[in-house]
Amino acid sequence: MTTMADRSQTEVNSHMADRMIWVRFQKEGIHKYPAAATDPRLADVSFLANPHRHIFHFRVSISVFHNDRDIEFIQFKRWLEALYNGNGSVLALDYKSCEMIADDLYSQINLRYPGRDVIISVSEDDENGCEIVYRDPRNTRTTP
Repeated sequence: MTTMADRSQTEVNSHMADRMIWVRFQKEGIHKYPAAATDPRLADVSFLANPHRHIFHFRVSISVFHNDRDIEFIQFKRWLEALYNGNGSVLALDYKSCEMIADDLYSQINLRYPGRDVIISVSEDDENGCEIVYRDPRNTRTTP
């Protein structure tokens, strides 16, 4: 049986919860890992020094401050995809590591949506990749 105190605590917990939306998208890119050509510790993956193609998969989470989507996720996704489209692209995938791609993307997100925590996952072919949590120091809440 739920008590009045249980309902009150649930309401408090709900108001204090960290809220994030997330979107996924993918882009084709060419990159290489130049150190693989000369580093003896990378001899078994020396082929990575040559340009090679990947489909880079992205999952981007960003904090929101209420339940009525102060950032609409379809618009957010379209904006992120547009950063990589065409000749007027703001960002490029080519010749960067997943971590470098995530850092570049975060810089653009932070310019447009300052004061928010962001989590960016970038993978090669949805198989291997990175996940970086960017916490805004002005945000007193923590993200998972």
